[in-house]
Amino acid sequence: MAGTHPKIKDLIIDCVDPERLASFWAELLGRPIAARTGPYVWLARGEGPGVGFQKVAEPTCGKNRLHFDLASADPAAEQARIEALGGRLLDAYAAGGFLVMADPEGNAFCVIPPGPFEVDDDGRAHYLDGSGS
Repeated sequence: MAGTHPKIKDLIIDCVDPERLASFWAELLGRPIAARTGPYVWLARGEGPGVGFQKVAEPTCGKNRLHFDLASADPAAEQARIEALGGRLLDAYAAGGFLVMADPEGNAFCVIPPGPFEVDDDGRAHYLDGSGS
């Protein structure tokens, strides 16, 4: 049809242990596990696309080519909560000024402020140090 475009319906995360990863993300996003079908575990639909976890044989290796940006009014507090849920800080990205975390299987994601923030000409953010929100 002319004038129509596809919409992102679901985001699927390949993982070795979909139950474990779905539990982590369910708690993090406040979207409980809603269904299990074959190799998939699905979170309850919220705003935006659905989120599913597909069982695969091989673990994540290397850098994600796609990642989530999660908005939080208090990224530092969110970091502590993510770590308590089993995630971890990825220090390798600290020089970029973004808060980059990893889920229990190593999938990277960022925690950013909900509103606009400055990024310099080299792509570095400064919202964590308070000088660029």
